[in-house]
Amino acid sequence: MKNVGLIGYGRAGKAVARVLNADDAISLKWVAHRNNENLVYTESYPVLTIRSTSDFEILFNNHPVDYVIDFSSPDNIMLYGRAAAAAGIHILSANSNHHEAQLAFARSLADQIVVMCSPNITVGINFLMIAAKALQKIAPHVDIAVLEEHFKEKKDISGTAKKLAHELNVGDVTSLRLGGIVGHHQVVFGFPYQTVRFIHDSISREAFGTGAIYALSLMAKQPPGMYEFANLMRQEVMSNLLDVS
Repeated sequence: MKNVGLIGYGRAGKAVARVLNADDAISLKWVAHRNNENLVYTESYPVLTIRSTSDFEILFNNHPVDYVIDFSSPDNIMLYGRAAAAAGIHILSANSNHHEAQLAFARSLADQIVVMCSPNITVGINFLMIAAKALQKIAPHVDIAVLEEHFKEKKDISGTAKKLAHELNVGDVTSLRLGGIVGHHQVVFGFPYQTVRFIHDSISREAFGTGAIYALSLMAKQPPGMYEFANLMRQEVMSNLLDVS
């Protein structure tokens, strides 16, 4: 049983909370967010308003957990990171677009705890990234394009698309904002006389919850350090491919 605290209670956070709460191997002890609301109890876990580092220190001391899963905003790791490391709480940050200073701060915590920062925590998109990089190695001179589609309110290019473009050395990302799309990512390989497409669609935000649970299972096998979801998943994929007859 993994004792877990969740930071962030927006649309993604609420979906993740539902998945965590339904999993028999997870005990969701609390949810923390920064909205101006009083303490609210659901069937099994409290939702707490947290605004400062001292609030997190009190929370971690009074309600200890093994892991923190962060679906809030990239800057929040600066508020709770040191307090989590001091308490021996491992960190899974699933926020898009961490900037370099935040990643450097996360790496500074990794001497004490396991830290994972991933712009997309779904299993499917990380498998897509592994497969796309493998195909690029086979055909290094092929034309490649990265496309992403999201809901209208999302203004920036997704962190996942930026990660795909960076890993595949693609320049521009094509973006569309349409209706209520949760998340669509596509990598297109243009060969002479044929086209290969890797496509991932997030049908609902609950996919982030199942991905987070899988990420925790990978983190549980690691010593303190800074890890990427895709790299740990790649090791799992390769070990399983060796078993395929």
